[in-house]
Amino acid sequence: MDGDICATATTPPDSDPARKRRVHGMLKLYYGLNEEGKTVDQAESMNPCDINGTHFDPEVYLNKLRKECSLGELMDQESCMVKQIRSLDSDMQTLVYENYNKFISATDTIRKMKNDFKKMEDEMDCLSTNMAAITEFSAHISGTLQDQHAQITKLSGVHTLLRKLQFLFELPARLNKCLELQAYSQAVSSHRRAHCVLQQYSHMPSFRGIQDDCHAIMDKLAQELRQKFRDGGSSAKDLSECVELLLQLDEPAEELCDKFLSHAQSRLEAILQGLEAETDILEFIDRGCNEFVSSLCLVIASYQELFVNRPQEGNLASKNIPHMAIGKLHAFVDSLATCYFSLVERRIQEEKSVGDNSLLVRALDRFHRRLQAVAKLLPGSAVPSQGTEIVVRAARERIKQYLAALQSFYLDSLRDVRQALAAPRLATGKEAPASLPELLSSLSASILNQIKSVLASVHLFTAKDITFSNKPYFKGEFCSQGVRESLVVNFIKFVCQSSRQFCESAGDRGGSTPPALLLLLSRLCLDYETSTITYILTLTDEQFLVQHHTPVTAVAALCGEAREAAQKLLNHYVKVQGLIISQMLRKSVETRDWVNTIEPRNVRAVMKRVVEDTTSIDVQVGLLYEEGVRKAHSSDSSKRTFSVYSGSRQQTRYAPSYTPSAAMDTNLLSNIHKLFSERIDIFSLVEFNKVSVLTGIIKISLKTFLECVRLRTFGRYGLQQIQVDCNYLQMYLWRFVSDENLVHFLLDEIVGSTAHRCLDPTPMEQSVIEVICERG
Repeated sequence: MDGDICATATTPPDSDPARKRRVHGMLKLYYGLNEEGKTVDQAESMNPCDINGTHFDPEVYLNKLRKECSLGELMDQESCMVKQIRSLDSDMQTLVYENYNKFISATDTIRKMKNDFKKMEDEMDCLSTNMAAITEFSAHISGTLQDQHAQITKLSGVHTLLRKLQFLFELPARLNKCLELQAYSQAVSSHRRAHCVLQQYSHMPSFRGIQDDCHAIMDKLAQELRQKFRDGGSSAKDLSECVELLLQLDEPAEELCDKFLSHAQSRLEAILQGLEAETDILEFIDRGCNEFVSSLCLVIASYQELFVNRPQEGNLASKNIPHMAIGKLHAFVDSLATCYFSLVERRIQEEKSVGDNSLLVRALDRFHRRLQAVAKLLPGSAVPSQGTEIVVRAARERIKQYLAALQSFYLDSLRDVRQALAAPRLATGKEAPASLPELLSSLSASILNQIKSVLASVHLFTAKDITFSNKPYFKGEFCSQGVRESLVVNFIKFVCQSSRQFCESAGDRGGSTPPALLLLLSRLCLDYETSTITYILTLTDEQFLVQHHTPVTAVAALCGEAREAAQKLLNHYVKVQGLIISQMLRKSVETRDWVNTIEPRNVRAVMKRVVEDTTSIDVQVGLLYEEGVRKAHSSDSSKRTFSVYSGSRQQTRYAPSYTPSAAMDTNLLSNIHKLFSERIDIFSLVEFNKVSVLTGIIKISLKTFLECVRLRTFGRYGLQQIQVDCNYLQMYLWRFVSDENLVHFLLDEIVGSTAHRCLDPTPMEQSVIEVICERG
């Protein structure tokens, strides 16, 4: 402390607040206090040279200084101690000046306390005197009544007995009065008080009469309580009191439960009968919830308060009423809920319109939400789970309805496309019919937009603000098996299956389906295989967060089915168009007399029609499919017929030296030539390009032409007419096929077969044929 005091003395004085803090700190240090004003336990110093310790010895301290310090150090130490003393004196004066008012106030308080204690002492003396007087008076009274205490006790017992007897004799009148005033609770309480005594002394005639009267009155009271209970028009409090009194009168608890539930059932059934199914679904559910479900919850709460949650005392505790009552309540709720649920399901099934799904979803949400109140009131009830099952079934049924709506929309769209294709081409001044690409684009876009609209409507079932959307079904199975599989995948399969059905109803001329529709549907299925199916399923998975916990249809499988449908449609299109042209060629061959025909002067009209129809088909297919790959054409493709028919083979056939005896040699050469020719598959697989489609149609047409020729007999001019027709076909058909040699071979077979069937196989000069074809 010496160093601290010295440092304080040598430091120049600070501002007033700092000085006050230093003074207070020194005082706390002196008295051994901390910052909170509490005493700090410090180790007591035994050093006699410690100027701050309690064992400080001035003589020892001075002797030590004289021994250890020089004269200069002693002078400095003296100066330092003088400054410390002066500083402490100054601080003490400051402390006294600052706390002067507090000292004065403390003096006044002490003076006032002296006066108050003096007054309190006077009051305590007075109280002591009064207590002594009271004690003396009480002792005097006790001494006076000591002799009469036993007699008073006996008289008091007699008085109590007389009061009980008076209560018993007045009990019938009291009960009748309570019955008139409808104070049923007081009557039952009075009877229960006297019941044991009357039962105990029932062998005495007087008590027996009182007991009989009381029984008659209580029977009447019980009858009134039963009637009040059956009426049910009382408040819940009165009804509860009525049940409690009946139970105290030993009324069977099971019978009371049955009566209560029977009365409630009649009221609830009346509510169910009043539900109108003609209103919209939201109003129907609101009315059902507000009237039936709310009333059911009130019945459950009242019943539990009366029979289940009531404290069981006395004889009632041994009857286990709550267990019996809860069983009856479950059966009651289940039976009524079954009736209500059947009404709800019947009303939901009437919702056939798929225009606005929000109304149905909101109705189901309210239905599900309100049933949760039953779960809270009656734990273990199957009603909430049954309600959830109704919501699940409604969602499944809604998916079926949307699937049917999508299928109907698709069929209607096809019908519109079919009408557009069948519409006659009107004269100028009217808008021209839509082209195939426009029809395809419109059909594909409308179907895709309809799918998106349906997905948006179905997505309402999984909205975050819908209470049942957090159920496991709507998080998993509804999204994967419901929306993805039952709706989207099934619709895609329906598109493919319905498209394939157009290939299964072929008549003589290819059925009633327009060939252009077959071509358009094949392109639609092909587009689905390349991109649309992947897009739709990806959109569905992202929108519904589909998690494939259960097996689902793979995208590749759907794409394969779509490609198969596209292939079948395109094959059927080729077959139908080939049959149409074949029908013209067949009739042109069968209806003509080829033996007696005149010398050919021009190309037959049917051949021109074949070329025109083939050109039209080429344009039609080119609108939807790419060109495809062709083999390189020779420079004289359009004139190839002449070289083929005038070659060594034809010279052998039609040479002037041809005689019937040489027929066997000619047939032999023709058959040898076929052995080394490449086999032509007429109904081979058609590729998705224009060249392949036209090649298939031309193969079917020329093959039909060949088979018809083989069934006829020709004269010389008949053979020459076939030469002219085949040369004309060669001039135009080679450009449509992938390999021109195919056309050359078939046409060569036609002319060769005609020659075999000819009575006078004299061919026409190639130059004459070319002139006729160019003129035609």
